[in-house]
Amino acid sequence: MKLKSSEPFWLVKNGLLHTYPSLREDMETEVLIIGGGITGSLIAHQCMQEGYQTMVVDKREIASGSTSATTSMLQYEIDVPLYQLIDKIGQEGAVSSYQACYHAIDQLGQIAREVRSDSGFTKKDSLYFSAFKKDNAWLKKEFETRKKYGFPVEWLSAGDIQDSYHIQHTHGGILSKQGGSIDAFRLTHDILAHNHKKGMPVYDKTAISKVIYHPNKPKAITGYGNIIRAKTIIYCNGYESTEIIKDKFVNLLSTYAIVGERFQEHQNYFKDLLVWNTASPYIYMRLTDDNRLLIGGEDEPFKDTAERDSLLGLKQLKLEKQLNKILPALDYRTDFTWAGTFGETKDGLPYIGAHPNFPSTYFVLGFGGNGITFSVIGMEMVAAFLKKKKHPLAKYYRFRR
Repeated sequence: MKLKSSEPFWLVKNGLLHTYPSLREDMETEVLIIGGGITGSLIAHQCMQEGYQTMVVDKREIASGSTSATTSMLQYEIDVPLYQLIDKIGQEGAVSSYQACYHAIDQLGQIAREVRSDSGFTKKDSLYFSAFKKDNAWLKKEFETRKKYGFPVEWLSAGDIQDSYHIQHTHGGILSKQGGSIDAFRLTHDILAHNHKKGMPVYDKTAISKVIYHPNKPKAITGYGNIIRAKTIIYCNGYESTEIIKDKFVNLLSTYAIVGERFQEHQNYFKDLLVWNTASPYIYMRLTDDNRLLIGGEDEPFKDTAERDSLLGLKQLKLEKQLNKILPALDYRTDFTWAGTFGETKDGLPYIGAHPNFPSTYFVLGFGGNGITFSVIGMEMVAAFLKKKKHPLAKYYRFRR
C-alpha cells in the first residue's frame, strides 16, 4: 500500500538522513520489529533499553511511509472527547488513556534529548475551538470534564481567541496547557541511528513476504528468500496491518496537508500553539520550526491511492479557503501539498497487544490523530508484554474489544 503522495514537507526538508542495507543473509534475533517508522523506532528503543536482542526491518527507506507524511502535532486529546470516551469505555479507561497521552508528550521530549536528536521538540499549548455555534454546548461539557479530572485547561471566548491569536470565526474554545510538536521523520532516524551504534541491526528495502507463526519461534521470510528467526515479532506497520489482519478493526481515511512559504517575520502569537476545531472532518494547524504554517484536514474515506492523489489540487484550494476564513490577514502562499493515509477506530483508541491469530506476536498500531503519543504508550506496554506482565491499558486497546 502506498501511504503518502506528492512531496511531504519533512522528506524534502531532511532528505536521506541515514541509509541502511537490505538483508542478504539469514538472521536470528530475540525481537524482530517490522516497520521502521516513528512507532517502530520507539518500540525498538524500548526493547534495546530492556536488554533484548532487537532487529528492525522496513520494506522502504526508513521513515519514508506514513512517518514522512505526519503533521507531528503532539496532543493528549484523543479524537473522541473525554466525556464521550467515558460513556464508551468507562471512567477508568478513558481518564487513564487521556493521562497516558498527556505524559507521553513529556516522555517523547525526554527520548529526543536522550538520543541527542535535532528534531525540534517543542512544548506548546493546544487550542480546540468551536467551528459552529451549536458545538459550544458539548465543547463546554468537554471543558468541564477535563477540568474535573485535573487536566490544565482554560475556556476562551471568541473575543479572547481573536485578541490572543488573531483567529476569527470561532465561538469559543478550550486552551490546554499541554501539547508539543516535533519533526517525527528526523526523530525516527535519530532514534534508530542511536541504537544502531549500540549494535542493533537495521535493514531497509527488506520486505517480509511471509511469516510462519509458531509459539516462541515465529519465522519471517523476506522477498529475497532470507529467513529471520525470532522469539517475538512486533508489527509496527500502521495502516498496512489491514493487509494481514482480516478483522474489520479500523476505517482508513485520506488526509491532506499544506505547508506555506517561510514567513519573513516571526508569528509570535502563533509560535507556541497547536490549533484544531470541532468541524467534521476537523482542520488542524501549527507553525513549523522554520516558521512556516502547516494546515491539514479535509479527510475523506480512503478508496485507492489514485483517487486520493487526484484530489490534491482541490484539497489544497479548500484548505487555503479555510485558512483565509479564520486568519484573513495572513499573507500565506502554499509551498508543499501532500496526502497521507491514516485510520480511525470506533473509540479513537489504538490497538496494542496480541492478536489471537498470530502466536508470539504483538501489534503496536497507533491509529487516530495522536498516533505518536499512542506509540510512546506502546513502549511501556510492550515492555510489560515481553515480561509476561499485565498492563492496565491492555484491556482497552486489545483486538476484538
